[in-house]
Amino acid sequence: MAATFQFGIAEEYFLVDAETKSTAAPMSERFLSQARSATAGQAKGEVNQPRVEVATTPHVEIARAREELRHLRHTIGMIAAKHKLAILAAGTHPTATSVSQPDPAQERLGLAKGDAHLLGHRSMLCGLHVYVELPNPDDRVDIMVRMLPYLPLLVALATSSPFWQSRQTGLKGYRLAAQDELPRTGVPELFRTLGEYEAYVAALKRAGLIGDSSHIWWAVRPSLRRPTLELRAPDCCTRVEDSIAVAALYRALVRRLTYNPWLHWDLTAVSRALVVENKWRAQRFGVAATFVDEINGAVSVVEQLAHVIAEVRRDAEALGCLAEVEHCRTIAGSGSSADAQIAVFEAAKGKNRNERDALSAVTNWIASATLQ
Repeated sequence: MAATFQFGIAEEYFLVDAETKSTAAPMSERFLSQARSATAGQAKGEVNQPRVEVATTPHVEIARAREELRHLRHTIGMIAAKHKLAILAAGTHPTATSVSQPDPAQERLGLAKGDAHLLGHRSMLCGLHVYVELPNPDDRVDIMVRMLPYLPLLVALATSSPFWQSRQTGLKGYRLAAQDELPRTGVPELFRTLGEYEAYVAALKRAGLIGDSSHIWWAVRPSLRRPTLELRAPDCCTRVEDSIAVAALYRALVRRLTYNPWLHWDLTAVSRALVVENKWRAQRFGVAATFVDEINGAVSVVEQLAHVIAEVRRDAEALGCLAEVEHCRTIAGSGSSADAQIAVFEAAKGKNRNERDALSAVTNWIASATLQ
């Protein structure tokens, strides 16, 4: 089955009060128990965190992945409603503040017990993770590095975190700005071989900083427990179709890089530095960003997307997901969730509503769009 590039999708949602849309912490153990039972263990969470995560089973057909993701969202949504709760699919909650409870990931992040402020940031962030299985798991480090030039585009398409603690941040994707305060996040280094990557992990383990490679939280990384390459950079998309489109594009890129080992084999320190720059521009401007291209200068998201879709067209056709990849053009043209949230906020302000009411309109929009 490996040659089919099986894939899975995981999404994190905020659990909120159904009426006020403020985060619900501590979470009800009864809710979590019912969510786990109704999804056969595909939903999980922590009682002291206002987030719930769902993960699909492995898929080959994109239509079945879409169907399952919708089913998981609606199942969690229905159970939440019984507890007078709701779910929000977005990278940040527009009005929530960092929770004070310790994050269960504290030990895995290798942070001291006093670093609660950073851990609080992490508690209020929700991402989209896409796992793609490779024919040869040993190729994952090579493909991870050669995937780097595409990361900013994938980030831009999924931006859904323009607000933070009741403020407009000026970024379309603030989530990564908060997350990248933590260790072992951001853009991976230019490891050329599996051996180099394993030497890096071994050094961290000998120093007592990590237990295993699952404690490395890069934007894209080899999965420890699966023969997959995991995309972690995108915000959780508010709309299911956007999640599926980003997953389809990433999967097609993995296939193209697998069968074209010469593609981006010659990345340099300059190449990586430009990826870091473009990732920031994606966070700042979303689909309205222009990226720095070593040869062509400034290139818009729309232009780069057109080029990338032309590159992966045959791969997307082989995987049966060309229509989903093409949906990325709709996102680039009409805007991501971040653009929609800002539009809702500005429209409410235009009706002479105060910022608190305008932010309430945003959270109501997210709640509705999450289950559309």
